Amino acid sequence: MMLSVLCLPEIEDSSRKRATVRVGLVVEYDGTDYFGFQWQDGRPTVQQELEKAILSLTGEETRIVAASRTDTGVHALGQVVSFRTSSTLTPDKFVAGLNYFLPRDIAVKSAHRMSGDFHVQKTAISRIYEYRIVDSRTRSPLRERFAYIAKGPFDVEAMNDACRYLVGEHDFASFTSGSGTSMKNTVRRVFRAEVNQEDDITVFAIEATSFLTHQVRNTVGALVRVGTGKMSVDEFCSIMERKQPGLAGPKAPACGLRLVRVNYPRPIEDEN
Repeated sequence: MMLSVLCLPEIEDSSRKRATVRVGLVVEYDGTDYFGFQWQDGRPTVQQELEKAILSLTGEETRIVAASRTDTGVHALGQVVSFRTSSTLTPDKFVAGLNYFLPRDIAVKSAHRMSGDFHVQKTAISRIYEYRIVDSRTRSPLRERFAYIAKGPFDVEAMNDACRYLVGEHDFASFTSGSGTSMKNTVRRVFRAEVNQEDDITVFAIEATSFLTHQVRNTVGALVRVGTGKMSVDEFCSIMERKQPGLAGPKAPACGLRLVRVNYPRPIEDEN
């Protein structure tokens, strides 16, 4: 007697699936030739270049997440991004491999395997931006790519008087973009805001939990007017109090702005 054989569908062995891990990257870039960090259809962005490099290195299509979405023309010394991958490459090989495929104006400075509860945006406790201004009556071909060339001199003491009103938790609606801005919450906490000057370079530094669209550049635009005597500190404060989008403009050019660092409860190096 012949026995019939029951053919069962093959059950996939889940152990064969390669587990994914989250990798964090610290990235530096010159944003001059990019339409900001975030991916845009038909326009070059930093995110697009990073994702292309990851694909070339690992063969995986992935979507990266950034701690701060810098605008068109804005630079970064310490942007932090993360992505998931099944690659077994070591952090050092990620750095070397990605830099091989990236254009010269974008560089991965370090790579880290992140713990499971780490989120590049939500885990961050603050972001630090700097804005650089060069006091010059003429163009400066060697510096204008990374600084705002403006005619001074600047009253740094008055600018710092205005900066003191930025510190703390405030509604910064007046420092967002103009009409068309629709944000449910325009309250932010600023931990530090100060202006320092060395020779012909004036640097505005600000640290906050997060920032509104164009907040730093609009703030610099107002501070420059304070520094050149075109606006009083009281008028600066009045702009804050009125909470009207676009009131602090015109915003300073993107070229002078850079994301310096993203801070986490513990150093990103310790997340491995």
